[in-house]
This record gives sequence, C-alpha cells and structure tokens, in this order.
Amino acid sequence: MSDQQNDMKFGGNAGASVDDYLEYKRIVGDDDGGKLFTPEEYEKYKKKIIPQRFKNRLFTSWTNTKGMDCKQVGPETLCFCQHRYREHKTDFEQIPSERPILVPCRIKGCRCSSYHYVPLMGSSPIRCACKHAADEHSPAKPYRCQKSGCQNCAGFKSSYACGCGLSYGDHSMVIETKTEREARGHPVGVDSPYQAMGGLTGFSSLADGYMRLDPSGRGAPTEEFLSQEITSNDHPFLRAAVPSIQAQRRANKEFDKLKIDKNEETSQQRRPGESDMEFFERRYQERLKAEREGKKVVSMSYDQPLRTGQRKASGGAASSSGPTGGQKTVAKKAPGK
Repeated sequence: MSDQQNDMKFGGNAGASVDDYLEYKRIVGDDDGGKLFTPEEYEKYKKKIIPQRFKNRLFTSWTNTKGMDCKQVGPETLCFCQHRYREHKTDFEQIPSERPILVPCRIKGCRCSSYHYVPLMGSSPIRCACKHAADEHSPAKPYRCQKSGCQNCAGFKSSYACGCGLSYGDHSMVIETKTEREARGHPVGVDSPYQAMGGLTGFSSLADGYMRLDPSGRGAPTEEFLSQEITSNDHPFLRAAVPSIQAQRRANKEFDKLKIDKNEETSQQRRPGESDMEFFERRYQERLKAEREGKKVVSMSYDQPLRTGQRKASGGAASSSGPTGGQKTVAKKAPGK
C-alpha cells in the first residue's frame, strides 16, 4: 500500500451542501435516473410531486389479525423481492379504486406485483417450511422456492413468530389511504414531502408494534396498570427515587402509606442465615399472598385506550413530578414483552 496521504479541505458551506443533497435524495429518490436534476428541473419536480404526496400518500404496514401494525414500512424497508420500498411505485396521481392497492416494484426485470414485507432474523430473512430462506423464493405469488432440488414447496410458509405473539401467517400487508387509516383510529402524522414514507408517522414508528404505545401498536397502559404499587420486583429505574417519594409523604402526613413502605423495606432485606434460594422463595410466596388478597399485578393490555395514571410507591419505588410541575407522583412500569 502507498504511504501517500491525501488531505481534503472543505469550505465553510460544505455541511449545508451535504444537507441539501440529503434533502434532494429524500424528495427525488431515484426519479432522476441517476443524473442530478438542474435547479429548474428540481423546482418543477417539487411543484408537481409534493402536493400529490400530500394528497395521495399511501400508508403501508405489516399488520396482524388483531389490527396491530407490527411493522411500519419505511423507504429502506426490504420487500420479499429484495428491493426496498422506495424502489416500488409509491406516487400516484390518482389513488386506485381497486382494493387491495398494489405497489409494484419499479426495478427492471423484477416480477414483484406489489410490495410484501418479510421479517428478518437479525440481518437474515426468515426461512420457509422448506428450510430455505425467503430470498431463495420467487418474488411473485405464491412465492415458491427456486432452490434446485426443492420440489415440495407450494409457496412461502414460515413458523416465524412475531413479537406480538402471532405467527407469520396471521399477518398481512395493509396499504391504505389517509382517510382509511384514520377510520382505523391509527395515527397519520404530518404531511411529508419525502418519497416512500409508507407507515412512518414519527420516531415511535421505528419500533415494533408490541413495543409501540400509540393506537397503531399495543396502545397506552391503563390507569389501573399505572396506579398499581411499585415494589422491589419493579425495574430499578422506578425504585431510584423512593427517598423523594417518602419525603413527600412525610410532608403530607400520609403515615399509613409510610407504614406500607416500611413493611416492604423490611421484607426486601435478607434475614440472618437465609440463603439465596430461601430469600427468593419467601419473596415469591409474599407475592402470591398479595395476589390472593386482591392486590393483583396488572399486566399490559393490547387494546386499551390512552389514559394517564398515578403509581403508588411501596418500598423501593420511583416517581417524578407531574406534567404540570405539581407534586403528583407519576411513573410508568416497564412492560414485559
């Protein structure tokens, strides 16, 4: 290798030029055929396409049978044909009247008739029941295996289980208009001038549906879930501010709640001669007893409306001031998968 080094110097407006190019690519994508538009062509393109995108945007998502959008498709999301969503036809002068709406691939020679999301396991596509990966199947329905010697594959079927708990076969592609999405009660975000935004309506859209707390995902926790007592079984984040909660209760003379806090603190401590297994078994039995007495642990639900709640501190608890800056104790319990 040569020891020669090249020093590259950029002017003060280099950063702005990079930003302008990224903005150009997000708006134009591959519509320029690989040759940059002139400023006049770029302005003409924006005047024609951007109002069209505001009016006729399509929202694309991979949805389970319960209506949860498990995957919000974005510009770089791969299709079954191994081309990205932005490489499919997403701009329409008039929305097709037929349903489902088809979004065909624009890559020359590709037989993909409409975008179809395929989940990944890490960086690799999931496998079919025939043991071959999704990218070894035909991009045309019913996605038969193209691997030599594979004769029994009648179409792509997978045992893959989504994070929502349902199988691959319990999901389907939903390509809908803004009006249709609003009718489902799912967020539409703000109008975007960018190409192939699909189902992305905000940063939360990047998360899988079972982790997303908006109406398109699992939904917000119930007030009952948020208001249950915080114990040592909760996440350390929730228990970090227990001294401030107890100080607030002393100031408010809530001595009955302080007594509950004290009982929980005592129970959390290891008793003399108690082994690890004995300690965890005792805590487990205390949890079962609390549930039998009606202090049931509330789990997250997938279909509850958006509500706010107040968590009660019990021993190792955490809180923060309310959204209005008051003294209301508010904390969210980290939901399990």
